[in-house]
Amino acid sequence: MDLTAAEAFARPRPRLTGFDASTTLEDLAIVTFDVDPERLATLLPASVTPEVRTLDSGTQRGFVSAVSFRDRDFRFAGASWLRVSFAQTNYRAYVRGPDGRRAVWFFGTTLDSPLVALPRHLWRMPWHGGATTLEAEWAADDVCRRYRHRCEGTWGGADVELVGTPERADRLDGFVDADDAAHVLTHPLDGWFRRTDGGRGRYSVWHGRMQPRLGIARRAHYAVFEDAGLVSAGAAPHSVLLQHEIDFDVILPPVQVD
Repeated sequence: MDLTAAEAFARPRPRLTGFDASTTLEDLAIVTFDVDPERLATLLPASVTPEVRTLDSGTQRGFVSAVSFRDRDFRFAGASWLRVSFAQTNYRAYVRGPDGRRAVWFFGTTLDSPLVALPRHLWRMPWHGGATTLEAEWAADDVCRRYRHRCEGTWGGADVELVGTPERADRLDGFVDADDAAHVLTHPLDGWFRRTDGGRGRYSVWHGRMQPRLGIARRAHYAVFEDAGLVSAGAAPHSVLLQHEIDFDVILPPVQVD
């Protein structure tokens, strides 16, 4: 059974040990596209189904996001003295997991750090190296003046230019209100992924409630979505959400499901 939005936002911060990781996400951008749910379903395991919403136009759509940020002071609980920083982009779809609860399905991640070898080889996570440029400028009121993201690699190429606005996401097309949109797009607690050995994995995260501003995409090319036939080249995103920074925990290692 789904947690309510209030329950999800109020989830207590877990006690971290061992490989559990903490970081501060800086220059966070969530660029979301509405996509054909039937096409999206072909890219998911049979036990995972797209989260489908009805847009104001009456069309039923699924949703995928590219989530880009800079990890600042990423560290494992068991070695908190060792801290690194790097740029990262997660590619995810909003789904109902095998247990019927809201979750995200990770297509993969690009990481601009040699640390990418750890999750890829130790836990078989679909993480890929990618030379990344991520530049952002913020005003004193945390409105993003300029956001530029580029990634080059054999997987996960991106060419993105965004600009922020002072507006909050009071309502997004396809979502009842701000809590509904936040619960689905910015506050998924559980993530599923296809392991590089063909099995499935699962892990969970924690963070406080995000307070993003709306943004505008001047350019938003993501090879992961375009090559998968989910998004046409040059298509405008459903929404852009921008936040200067937020603390984030990841419960690791992931669990191998099958």
